[in-house]
Amino acid sequence: MQDEPLAIADGDPVLQSSFAIELVRQMRAIDAYGSYDKWPTAKILDPFILTKERLRALPLVGDPDEIVVARVHAFYNAIAAQIEQECGLRATPVISLSHEGFGRALMIVGKLVVMDRALRDVHRFGFASASKMKDEADKLLSVALEIIGAHPQVAGL
Repeated sequence: MQDEPLAIADGDPVLQSSFAIELVRQMRAIDAYGSYDKWPTAKILDPFILTKERLRALPLVGDPDEIVVARVHAFYNAIAAQIEQECGLRATPVISLSHEGFGRALMIVGKLVVMDRALRDVHRFGFASASKMKDEADKLLSVALEIIGAHPQVAGL
């Protein structure tokens, strides 16, 4: 993946979205050595994009490494941060993964579970394009906000 060109163009409008900005913030937060500090947004978000060629290079069965698991955490942390920005309530992502890459991702606001996703084949975690990544995040965010709106008392506990 080092020698191939980036799957996201520098001028892609998705890079200016609030989700992409938050995801970059989350990725930089887990970068202990500061190597992402000088990287452009497109280069930081590029590993989230799995083109057909990149998917073919990955095995069908495999254990996720710590870098991929960190990406999964950053993705759901970014959604949690957006929930907090939208409704002012603290959102907590809870991710449980086996060493084989299977598990669940929950998003909890107060005593309310606003998202429950089954995770499979985490070693292949990614999206076909930047816009599909943003669409998935927007879908999860809107459903979570709808659930919070339907049960504000439980979410406020």
